[in-house]
Amino acid sequence: MSSGHPLPPVIRPEWPAPPGVRALATTRIGGVSQPPFDRLNLGTHVEDDPAAVAVNRRRLVEGQGLPAEPRWLNQVHGTGLADAAQVAGGVDADGSFTTESGVVCAVLTADCLPVLFCDEGGTRVAAAHAGWRGLHAGILEQAVKTFVKPEGVLAWMGPAISQAAFEVGPEVREAFLDADPGAGGAFCPSPAGRWLADIYLLARRRLRAVGVERVFGGGYCTFSEQKRFFSFRRDGRTGRMASLIWMEVKP
Repeated sequence: MSSGHPLPPVIRPEWPAPPGVRALATTRIGGVSQPPFDRLNLGTHVEDDPAAVAVNRRRLVEGQGLPAEPRWLNQVHGTGLADAAQVAGGVDADGSFTTESGVVCAVLTADCLPVLFCDEGGTRVAAAHAGWRGLHAGILEQAVKTFVKPEGVLAWMGPAISQAAFEVGPEVREAFLDADPGAGGAFCPSPAGRWLADIYLLARRRLRAVGVERVFGGGYCTFSEQKRFFSFRRDGRTGRMASLIWMEVKP
């Protein structure tokens, strides 16, 4: 942004979610972590000072008015989803879902694609973490299966690495084409003789294939927007951002 205005610390999805569904994605802005985790690192697995992460997580809950501490996961680049209401802490999964108000589903990313889901009735929400491995293996399809009707699902894609920065080997392209011969449009040759992958387009194709047509977001690049986002591919040792979704507690 060149307007001179400060960047907002969180991103609020622009999507027609029903009343009572709340969602946001954090950035690296705010918080107390020191370089290379500066500043709002929310990941406990990246060798940041645990005390700083605890402060950051507390600031997130209090500053954004979350109804409870997010149900953090131990993400493993797989396809497992947890019932967030049953997560006490650190379960191995790459997504979660809930039908309970006040339970906050959360995923951490720093280039991988976070996708938030809700149904049109506002009775169920979910969050999924999709790197290329999880995306190819079917993490988004698994998330959609937690809903009653795919055609009633809305999805929002949070900040991830853009095609211009996401160089992959031929084996990645071949894997996606084997699963979906029409996915070739999501890849273009790189100057290095490899391929540039559009993870947003790949996700849209996967979601459309299982009946989810209302997909929003997908306009950010974690790699190029250094002041705003963490990027593992850009920096290696770095922090993590969170994408969160929950249903308000009814009075």
